[in-house]
Amino acid sequence: MKTIKLSLAALMAGGAFMGAAADEKPKRTLKPNRMLVYNTLPSEVDSLKDMLTQGEFYGRLRLNTFKWDWKEETRATKDNWSAGMGASLTYKSAYFHGVGFTIDGYTSQNPWHMDKEDIKFLKAGKDVLSRYNVYNDGDYHMNVLAQLYLEYKFAKSSFKFGRQKFESFLTKSNDTKMIPNTFEGYTLTSKYFDKTTIKLAYLTKQKLRDHTRFHDVVTFKNADGESWANNDDAGVHRGLRYDYFEAAGEDVDHDLMIVEVRNKSIPNLKVMLNYTAVPDVLYDLTAEAHYTFKAGDFKIVPGMRYMAQFDDGGGKVGDAALKGLLSPYAATGTQEGGYSDPHSLDGWLFAARIDLKSSAPWKLRLGYSHIGDEADIVAPWRGFPTGGFTRAMGQYNWTANTDTWMLRGDYDFGKAGLVDGLKAMFRFAVQDYDQDKYVLVDGKKVALQFTDRNVLHLDAIYKIKALPGLEARVRMAFVDADERFDGIDPSYNEYRFEMNYLF
Repeated sequence: MKTIKLSLAALMAGGAFMGAAADEKPKRTLKPNRMLVYNTLPSEVDSLKDMLTQGEFYGRLRLNTFKWDWKEETRATKDNWSAGMGASLTYKSAYFHGVGFTIDGYTSQNPWHMDKEDIKFLKAGKDVLSRYNVYNDGDYHMNVLAQLYLEYKFAKSSFKFGRQKFESFLTKSNDTKMIPNTFEGYTLTSKYFDKTTIKLAYLTKQKLRDHTRFHDVVTFKNADGESWANNDDAGVHRGLRYDYFEAAGEDVDHDLMIVEVRNKSIPNLKVMLNYTAVPDVLYDLTAEAHYTFKAGDFKIVPGMRYMAQFDDGGGKVGDAALKGLLSPYAATGTQEGGYSDPHSLDGWLFAARIDLKSSAPWKLRLGYSHIGDEADIVAPWRGFPTGGFTRAMGQYNWTANTDTWMLRGDYDFGKAGLVDGLKAMFRFAVQDYDQDKYVLVDGKKVALQFTDRNVLHLDAIYKIKALPGLEARVRMAFVDADERFDGIDPSYNEYRFEMNYLF
């Protein structure tokens, strides 16, 4: 089995180098958020044969390394590292009467890794492998068809059925590691109406970045109590777990429904409306707007986001806190934990930002977010509720009564005439969590939120002009946190190095 997996990696890598030799211009490019932009796409053809033979192959080689350095190690924390090297190979068919298909295979190989018993300590670096597969099969490698869908194009619209990425406010591919976050289901994206994009989705399964199997969109743990077999995203609600749903007489299988509209009909104004729901658990309504003012050589862009989360039955199963310790089915579920209603998922958030841009090589952003003092926000689909406003690298700042201020600066060394292809970005965030939200376990305080902290994030991307499609990226985060109730300092430093080659 290992020979087959390594052969798959070698085949994909070999294909990449042959593709690079054949065409130096990349068919795709990467945005800073790692979303792919397709520069070359298959066209409409006149026969079924041409549909298959005139499709396009796309390849990607990647390397990701991670180092996590805790200020203090404990029984539950340990300095950790990981390294992943792999590839993806995508085939998009041409379109015959508007019908086409996409197959997208990924592999992540980990010849150097921590011992099996230490895998549980991995933080950001967990996404280069599947912890479930390591513990159950001793398998440190991942091979998966993350996308496999049929597509029908019509009237400036696209309908897709099968495994696919779906980018919306709360659902993202978030392809910053080795394998993207994808879903199974039905989606429709339409630009039929002028300056308007409409997205509809009915998603039945999700596959997180460190999984090789598709699973439920919100349920934590499975029937066997395996924490890593179902939805174990860092933002998952641990009270919405398999045995709690069963104990409440509720379904353990869930779907995700999305309606999103983006509009630019009014000059200089961008508007987004989003509805996201897990029926019989919760639903969200979000409105967002950004307006561009011109002031001489500068552009000033204020923006606002308001999100309301509504309980649709999930509160009686889980609770108001993402840790799930207030659930009526948990041992500590009789305590309020500092929440006004510990068994309700009703909640909300408000975020605002202002961008300052010009023809100069720099731009600035000041952002603020406040989470209502009700329930924590549930969002385990890799779209971050505070993203684009106050979320710095790896930070989950959407728990109840959390305030965050963030300053961001971008600098383009190429535009400044210093280093062609080099861009850098910093983010400094001050995060104020609610330390009155805790429960007593065996007479000791257990926090339901993080401690207050300051976060400095540095990011640099270098696109190597000599070989189009090749780029390197360095990311660093320095987190200075207050001590916990038990006197432990949860501060840490995090270092990442990434390389990508697209062909």
